[in-house]
Amino acid sequence: MPRVSTEEIAKIRQQADIVEIIGDYIPLTQRGKNYFGICPFHQDHSPSMSVSREKQLFKCFSCGAAGNVFKFVSDYENISYYEAVAKVANKIGVSFHYLDVAPKKEKFAKEYEIMNLAMLFYQNNLQTEAGKEAITYLKERRLDEDAIKTFDLGLSFTKDQLLKFLNSKNITNTQMEQLGLVNPKNGTYTDVFFNRILFPIHDPLGHVVAFTGRVYQSDGTPKYLNSRETIIFKKGHILFNYHRAKDYIRLEKKAILVEGNMDAIRMDVSGFKNTVALMGTSLTNEQIELIKKLHVPVILMFDNDEAGALATHTNGQLLMDAGVNVQVVRLSNQKDPDEYILHNGVEKMAAVLKQPLSFMEFVYEDLKRGYNLNDSGELAKYVRNVLNSLAKQDAIMTDLILHKLEDEFHLSYEVLKNEINVKEKDPPLINKEVGPKKRRTRYEISAENILYYMMNDLKYVKMYQAKLGFFKEDVYRRIANEIIYYTSEHNDIVISDFLIYAELSPLKDDIYKILSRIKERDITDTSFNEYVANIKEIKWEEEVKEKKMLLKQTIDVNEKEKIGQKIVELMKKIQEIKKERSVKVND
Repeated sequence: MPRVSTEEIAKIRQQADIVEIIGDYIPLTQRGKNYFGICPFHQDHSPSMSVSREKQLFKCFSCGAAGNVFKFVSDYENISYYEAVAKVANKIGVSFHYLDVAPKKEKFAKEYEIMNLAMLFYQNNLQTEAGKEAITYLKERRLDEDAIKTFDLGLSFTKDQLLKFLNSKNITNTQMEQLGLVNPKNGTYTDVFFNRILFPIHDPLGHVVAFTGRVYQSDGTPKYLNSRETIIFKKGHILFNYHRAKDYIRLEKKAILVEGNMDAIRMDVSGFKNTVALMGTSLTNEQIELIKKLHVPVILMFDNDEAGALATHTNGQLLMDAGVNVQVVRLSNQKDPDEYILHNGVEKMAAVLKQPLSFMEFVYEDLKRGYNLNDSGELAKYVRNVLNSLAKQDAIMTDLILHKLEDEFHLSYEVLKNEINVKEKDPPLINKEVGPKKRRTRYEISAENILYYMMNDLKYVKMYQAKLGFFKEDVYRRIANEIIYYTSEHNDIVISDFLIYAELSPLKDDIYKILSRIKERDITDTSFNEYVANIKEIKWEEEVKEKKMLLKQTIDVNEKEKIGQKIVELMKKIQEIKKERSVKVND
């Protein structure tokens, strides 16, 4: 982690207006003293993110995302906190320098080095005299020199050429085998790839971790050969071209997901650089997380066949379930995006991408293919399937689809709506083992509000020290101590600057949890005192219970009298607090 002074970062924060910075990413509308926009961190349909110029904080009242300007940029762009600081500094024209530190050694540095050497070796082969046939093949596929360089394409020849090259670099056969570059057979080793054009596969950070080899001569089988999984290559953790496309995806504010590597390459060289490709038929949780981190809608554009339609259904639903806005483009006449561009040109591809279907519109039309809609029984099955697919749609999309069913098949809108309402009342069929969300106790609500107040104003730090000074839970006590230490060093506290300090604290996640759970309301002495009273009352009530248990176990008469007096004193304190209470905690 780069070592940077919090003071330097705080100066950048003080010069950066969070409203202007976030406004560059999402549209904001002023309502009262705050600004509101569609939250990019969950599937938001109405503005639920509030941005406060006064506090220099953002907060989503739906998903709980919260923080200062650096936290927003870090989460939105899926970059490190310090990269976000540098990006904000650049936006406001302020220089920001990392202090010199020893670079952190990557866990698989040697493995990445070997794979990079293999890629460079294959690239060099392609540029030799012996590579002319492969170059001709690529040009016939309309991949020019720029495409070859951009995608690091290479060429393998004989069955032991890479083996000998890497041996000359003091790389052992075992190391190569572990990375899927060679195969052992009868005590000897041979290259996995030979007589193939090589397409390197990179992980999300840009490391070469695997290869896909394609035959270019008529007698080669199978057509494609892929690296097996290794310690650095987990197919389900990667999307092809993600490391190149992610910045273009943020720029275009949408991602295009295709099936094959060649489709992604064709899209990229045709100007659609915000394209990534599947590494299999169905998205994994890890791949969905990669997509979610980009905070953009996804256009699914799979092959124009039955398998492609099924993949669209399957992956579209997985993304929808994860809260991603899904759109669909179904290409006509040609099998896949590669063929479509080669036959129809870039302009027609651009035109179809401008008119995607919503995922629900795709489902509505595509489901028809499986039913005879002239048969009432088949029609009923089709309608039920459409209604089932509406379960996780927003109210607007649901209403649009219901009206389509009403108009197209002369069905009653009210009957359709009632059918959905009945389904919504049914108990969920998944996650039955998961109980109801645990509600926070009055103690937790009060403690977290006290800490939130302390983060906002030095006055409340002093009031905490004078009136309470303790929390029974270790995490709350440690956060309070962090706040007290911060104020002793700075003689003040501003929450957006305290969060800069919190980035280096092991309590960072706990602090952000508190920030995400606190409901926005006016901060007043009266409410702070009420939260303090709650903590005291709960503590005294617990002491009363303990004393009563002790009273039952005590035999000595004098000791019993002392315990009884203590119980009376505690009960009086509790009654006094209840009488003075003027603010009810609602959270």
